[in-house]
Amino acid sequence: MSRRVVRQSKFRHVFGQPVKADQMYEDIRVSKVTCDSSFCAVNPKFVAIIVESGGGGAFIVLPLAKTGRVDKNHPLVTGHTAPVLDIDWCPHNDNVIASASEDTTVMVWQIPDYVPVRNITEPVVTLEGHSKRVSIISWHPTARNVLLSAGCDNLVILWNVGTGEMLLALDDMHTDLIYNVGWNRNGSLLVTTCKDKKVRVIDPRKQQIIAERFAPHEGLRPVRAIFTREGHIFTTGFTRMSQRELGLWDPNNFEEPIALQEMDTSNGVLLPFYDADSSIVYLCGKGDSSIRYFEITDEAPYVHYLNTYSSKEPQRGMGFMPKRGLDVSKCEIARFFKLHERKCEPIVMTVPRKSDLFQDDLYPDTPGPEPALEADEWLSGKDAEPILISLRDGYVPIKNRELKVVKKNILDSKPPPGPRRSHSTCDSDFSQPALEEVLEEIRALKETVQAQEKRISDLENKLGQFTNGTD
Repeated sequence: MSRRVVRQSKFRHVFGQPVKADQMYEDIRVSKVTCDSSFCAVNPKFVAIIVESGGGGAFIVLPLAKTGRVDKNHPLVTGHTAPVLDIDWCPHNDNVIASASEDTTVMVWQIPDYVPVRNITEPVVTLEGHSKRVSIISWHPTARNVLLSAGCDNLVILWNVGTGEMLLALDDMHTDLIYNVGWNRNGSLLVTTCKDKKVRVIDPRKQQIIAERFAPHEGLRPVRAIFTREGHIFTTGFTRMSQRELGLWDPNNFEEPIALQEMDTSNGVLLPFYDADSSIVYLCGKGDSSIRYFEITDEAPYVHYLNTYSSKEPQRGMGFMPKRGLDVSKCEIARFFKLHERKCEPIVMTVPRKSDLFQDDLYPDTPGPEPALEADEWLSGKDAEPILISLRDGYVPIKNRELKVVKKNILDSKPPPGPRRSHSTCDSDFSQPALEEVLEEIRALKETVQAQEKRISDLENKLGQFTNGTD
């Protein structure tokens, strides 16, 4: 009798566990907007959740340690005039978050380390360029202040948040609604999925589609796609019979999948969360009550099922903690923030190990908070891998760093080279008729002021006569 050989993997026994009740975030009115975004964004300092709000759009930001019941008067971030559809923390500044809204704008916010007294209503910068609602935002993984937004106008825009200006607009590439957009590891390429059933690999700086695949999954429901660390593309979608399906593709040979696996019959779109350090992809369906996870390797069948975390309650959304926010002393390799109707429940994924020592095979160096490039370097064609940090001694979040926005004055072109001329010696900015017009307006205003002063004086005299008469 031949024995079945079990595949060796250090992640074979990963298990998920919810935190205790007092470590959840209770009494949060999670948004009921119908949108396939995750509704939750987390980093080593904060958890942010899109919430219900009357007369506009809002999200709540809670320090990670502020668990338990959330005060009903807890300040919100409220600046949008219509519902918020997506939020994303800046990977290079844990106090900066971007939000996209049905009101067609993208706003970028500075969140203080302390809990503010009032709602935060003033964004650091508002980015306006879409003509319909904006449902997707994503920060560049390695370049400082570069933010991507995609709207229902089938347009993808890249912004420099540091100047508030549009860097690139990818406007003739998608013929229908964009379902999702993802960066590769160094931010040189994008992968997009669209209602026209195409998955596209795009070089945003050349504004070129470098590979595309029609109908990687044959069903009509939305497809999701992400890059793996090796540059392959992992997709989730539906078969013609409405079964959920996952796929792994090589964009250099898009015709045949590396792997294609049917899963189950359900309506929920599967949101993939990928950990490049362990090559594990976690699949969370909206409305599902489970998280399935798979390991992607270079051995057949390439996408290996590991396990399923199951619970009783369906999820309304999901946040995924970056690696530097995990507790390495407990062999935690992922942490999810599962949204219920009225609460947020952290779920910890752990590799069982007996030793209390740092497990360096579980925690290779991981992307840290420092950007590898400036926005203009990236735009000029430079690429750089993420700057990695060790988690051996745990990660301590950096104190609040302010996002400075220096808007380019579109009325001011660059000053000419050479010594700067003073206004007394330079040519006048006004033509002669325009100058006379200004002088005339000043004279007229002075006359008006004089007339008003005289009128005030007359009234004061009358008032004096009146009071003398009553005495």
